[in-house]
Amino acid sequence: MAAGQIRRLGLVPYREAWELQKRLAAERAAGAIPDTLLLLEHPHTYTLGRSGHAENLLLSEAQCAQRGITVEWVDRGGDITYHGPGQLIGYPILSLGKPTGAAGHIPQADYVGYVRRVEEMIIRTLARFGLAAGQIAGLTGVWVQPDVASRCPHCPPSARQAPSKIAAIGVKVDARGVSRHGFALNVAPEMSYFEGIVPCGIRGHGVVSLADLLFEPPSMEAVMDEVVRQFGWLLSPPRHSSVCSPAHSQSVP
Repeated sequence: MAAGQIRRLGLVPYREAWELQKRLAAERAAGAIPDTLLLLEHPHTYTLGRSGHAENLLLSEAQCAQRGITVEWVDRGGDITYHGPGQLIGYPILSLGKPTGAAGHIPQADYVGYVRRVEEMIIRTLARFGLAAGQIAGLTGVWVQPDVASRCPHCPPSARQAPSKIAAIGVKVDARGVSRHGFALNVAPEMSYFEGIVPCGIRGHGVVSLADLLFEPPSMEAVMDEVVRQFGWLLSPPRHSSVCSPAHSQSVP
């Protein structure tokens, strides 16, 4: 793979991982470390991004506490999502370009294009395990079509009616042009925790996992190994387009 560093961290509390990302982003901006991918799992956590709406959290504070769920408002793009054991979290800490001009824009970095590349990396990973997934115009994340979910006897009914999300993505690119946050791929989490939220603020779409869709789902370690291989593809040129409209936000939902 292209030059980069992988850190497999195991189960890490959300806030601890968030602080680590901030430290590593500063080190990446200073050139002290190469592009880096953090791979980990979180304890049960709901996070709301910069576009988050409190009404999309369907549980009360007492109910969250009873189920051992932490709630965090964070600086990534997007609305609410769930993190928990059995879900592979990937945080790419990448240098996407240097700020230029008085406004501090990064014209060589296409933020939306970067998110699309992360989606493609996950799609390529899933294909190696025999699962067809894809993108949907206007919606962030990686999706499985209803004809795939229709073969799943324990998938939610919504998965047989509309595309279902198997991986959520929320990104922040800071003023130094370094990415933080990333993706959450459902390998084999306890899916009932998604019932406590409106995932990503999108109604009418289900949420599924590899364990839902495959008769013999891969282990977390196997999925991490494949993501590491595909991370090399993510780092390979061209990683981003040569033009970035100033209208593009530095946080992508």
